Amino acid sequence: MDNMDQPTINVRLNGKLGSFSLDVDFQVPTHGVTALFGPSGCGKTSVLRCIAGLQRLPGEIVVGGEVWQDARHFVSPHKRAIGYIFQEASLFPHLSVRRNLTYGERRARGGEQQIHFDDVVELLGLAQLVDRDPAHLSGGERQRVSIGRALLSQPRLLLMDEPLSALDRMAKDEILPYFESLHANLSIPIILVSHDIAEVERLADHLVALKQGRVLSTGPLNQALTDPQLPFGSGRGSAAVLPGTVLRQEDDGLLALDVLGTEMLVVGDQPPGREVRVRIAASDVSIARQRPDDTSILNLLPARIVGIDPLGSAEANVRLTLDGSAGFDFIARLSRRSLNRLALREGETVIAQIKAVSFTAIG
Repeated sequence: MDNMDQPTINVRLNGKLGSFSLDVDFQVPTHGVTALFGPSGCGKTSVLRCIAGLQRLPGEIVVGGEVWQDARHFVSPHKRAIGYIFQEASLFPHLSVRRNLTYGERRARGGEQQIHFDDVVELLGLAQLVDRDPAHLSGGERQRVSIGRALLSQPRLLLMDEPLSALDRMAKDEILPYFESLHANLSIPIILVSHDIAEVERLADHLVALKQGRVLSTGPLNQALTDPQLPFGSGRGSAAVLPGTVLRQEDDGLLALDVLGTEMLVVGDQPPGREVRVRIAASDVSIARQRPDDTSILNLLPARIVGIDPLGSAEANVRLTLDGSAGFDFIARLSRRSLNRLALREGETVIAQIKAVSFTAIG
């Protein structure tokens, strides 16, 4: 694989694990969260274990220019600067939370310590837990300690194998803000295995879609979510996820956001300057030919139609982009009757309407 000016994680693997054939080749950034996404049995965990060196298949793995595996070279798992988070938090039951965390420090490879104990405790909200035994922690608390231990080993790369799958809904809601804190406050790249699209929408920046041991696509998250050739952008549950920044809190409780250079209004309570991600469901977007004079809808965006994709006999997804705002791609789900009544065609400019109460800003 070719080297890029910016450091990347390059993975090329081709071989068999038992009767399962894996043939993947992808390149992702060494920043942010990359999701390996796909149904159970598609090879996500196998790829993650190969990156960690826990399984070996013919191929090449290069992380930020450092060769971990090629035809002549294989770095042992304990020499790869990784933190590995499993589905079940595997804490040492005979050690306190504090000693579980400091065990991670002892595993750190030589070099300057970039991540410190007190910072991890604050980032993951562990101050009230450090003197407890693991037996007295909830599932979400155990997983936070597991993440802290991995961080204190000073990894260059954090690998997470469905870290929320063993948690119930309440525990997931408890721990998700801490995952978002990792994303916002640390420069360590994260590769996240998941089969939950809602989890991916909330956490990922980049997506590698897998199916039956092959790569369907790789690219920025919203590019995948709005691609009609992929299941995310071709179904009734389609949504766009875009980066935004809080501009100000309005007196009436609305937030003004800068979303890729476009100001939008949403219901919420976030401080100015906070980086957020905005989820716009296709079912929450309507289209008008002309800008309406009197309407309760606050977000009226001139957009160009870049594609129309049928959804059965009664509906269609209309793919939209904002001219002059690179990457502001989203979808409107319309009935075929509305589509025909407005006589919408690819290439036309329309008004996309999004209610301030219908979409969310997460951050």
